[in-house]
Amino acid sequence: MEQLINDFISYMRDVKDASENTLQAYMNDLKKLYSFCIRQDIQSVTKISETNLKSYLLALENEGLSPSSINRNIAAVKAFILYLIKHQIIFNDPSERIKPPPVRKKAPQVLDTQMINRLLEQPDTKSHKGIRDKAILELLYATGIKVSELISIRLSDVNMSARYIICREFRERIIPFGNSAKKALQDYLNIRSKYYDKSKSDILFLNSSGKAISRQGLWKIIKYYADTAGITDVNPNSIRHSFAAHMLDNGADLGSVQEFLGHSDISTTQIYMSSGYKNSREVYMRTHPRA
Repeated sequence: MEQLINDFISYMRDVKDASENTLQAYMNDLKKLYSFCIRQDIQSVTKISETNLKSYLLALENEGLSPSSINRNIAAVKAFILYLIKHQIIFNDPSERIKPPPVRKKAPQVLDTQMINRLLEQPDTKSHKGIRDKAILELLYATGIKVSELISIRLSDVNMSARYIICREFRERIIPFGNSAKKALQDYLNIRSKYYDKSKSDILFLNSSGKAISRQGLWKIIKYYADTAGITDVNPNSIRHSFAAHMLDNGADLGSVQEFLGHSDISTTQIYMSSGYKNSREVYMRTHPRA
């Protein structure tokens, strides 16, 4: 089974072009499944039954995993089983009727526009680090992408003349950005090769060693400027949540914001609604506060 998991990860990387974050999440989740099967003396994937998977689901709950973590884990198991069926290793889907626990949707943490403006004004653009950090914060707020998505953006994913980025993680989509983000990005690109690109990397945002910024590194950047701005209640997704809420508050339709965020289910986007409905680039330029 361990070799099949490794083969599946290779398939997701080489054939499905999954991101490194997705691959790592799949690997971690499937290791849990493998450990459970070993404890249950299940030596082959052909022996995994629906009853086994229900027991596995219960074991995850007993570990104290959150419903969202269990959902992600079950999604990895289902993807693995579909791979096994596709390659005729097994012929029935024991996960077909497995339903993960419902995830209670919490109200997203949203910064008001004054807080966002204060946050975006913190980087010292007289320094090369401040120029980079300004571009990071502006692009996060301009597009609503996740931290994990931003650190994966490549130079070729940015179209400065048409003002959009291509986001390839999870589901590929084109997201426009406004003049504030364009100026900050151009300022960064003007100094990027001199101060950051020591390894000739094609990743857009680099650390001082010329490597892609890590998720932890990017979170530290956001946290630093939030503290400097006197904003205490901030998490890595605060800027993304604020983007969505501000777009909707300013009249963007729900479908457009759903597309920008990459949500597959519009009900996920509805949690940001505080006003009502009021169609992609035109909507963006009319409604984003810094377009």
